[in-house]
Amino acid sequence: MLADALLAPFADFAFMRRALAAVIALSLGGGPIGVFLMLRRMSLVGDAMAHAILPGAAIGFLLSGLNLFAMTTGGLIAGFAVAILSGVVARSTGLKEDASLASFYLTSLALGVTIVSIKGTNVDLLHVLFGNILALDDQTLLLVAINATITLVVLAVIYRPLVIESVDPLFLRTVSRAGAPAHLLFLVLIVVNLVSGFQALGTLLSVGLMILPASIARFWSRDITPMICIAAASAIVSGYVGLVVSFQTRIPSGPAIILVAATLYGFSVLFGRNGGVVRQLFPAPHLEA
Repeated sequence: MLADALLAPFADFAFMRRALAAVIALSLGGGPIGVFLMLRRMSLVGDAMAHAILPGAAIGFLLSGLNLFAMTTGGLIAGFAVAILSGVVARSTGLKEDASLASFYLTSLALGVTIVSIKGTNVDLLHVLFGNILALDDQTLLLVAINATITLVVLAVIYRPLVIESVDPLFLRTVSRAGAPAHLLFLVLIVVNLVSGFQALGTLLSVGLMILPASIARFWSRDITPMICIAAASAIVSGYVGLVVSFQTRIPSGPAIILVAATLYGFSVLFGRNGGVVRQLFPAPHLEA
C-alpha cells in the first residue's frame, strides 16, 4: 500500500515523471548555489533576485503569453539589469548594497505583478507567482536540465576561488585576481537557476530549493563538499515527497515541496549534529585522560 502511494504516481503519469525530473535538475543546480549563498551571507540576495526577474518574465508574458523563450529571456535580462543597477547605485552613492538591492527588487515585484495583471487573469498571475511544476512540458524540462548542467560545469571551474573567497576574501585578493570574475560568474549562475526555478515554482518560491536545503546541510556538516551533497540530496527528497503529498492531497505542488523542505529544516534545527538545539542541550561526552 505504501509502495503504491510512493511509486504509482510516477509510474502511471508522465507529468509526474517530468515534474520529478525537473526537481532533480533544480536540486543539483540550486543546491550548491544555495550553499555558497549561505556561506557568503547572500541568502537574502538570492530571495531579492528571485523577485527581480519578475518584470522581465511579465513583459515576455505580455508580448507572447506563456511562451517559454520570451519569459526566460525577459527574466534573464531583468535579473542581470537589477544586479548591475543595484551595484552601480551602491558604489556611486552612500547607500549600502543590501538597501539598494531591496529597493530594486521591491520595485521589480510591484512592476511585474502590475504588468501581468494588465493582460492576464488571476490564474495567470498565480502561475507566474507560484509556478506549476506539474504542467512542465518537454521543452521547459530540457531548459531546466541544460541550466543545471551549465551550473555544475561553471561551478567546477570557479570552485576553488569561490571557496577561498567565501572563507577568506582578503587572502584571495592578495594571491589572485580570480575573485572578481568568480563572483561575477556566481551572480550569473544565481540568475540562471532562479529562471529555471521560476518556470517550475514561480517567482515567490523559486529560491526555496536553494536556501532551505543549504540551511539543512549547515546543521549536519562543517565541510563545504559534504554540505553541497547534503543540500542537493535534501532538495531531491523534498521535491519527491512534496510531489507525492501534492498528488495525494489538494495542496499545490510548489508549496508542498517547500513545506517538506521546511519540515526537514525544522528537524535539522532540533536534531542537527552541528548546532542543533538538542545537541547543544545534551552535548556528547568528551573523552577524558
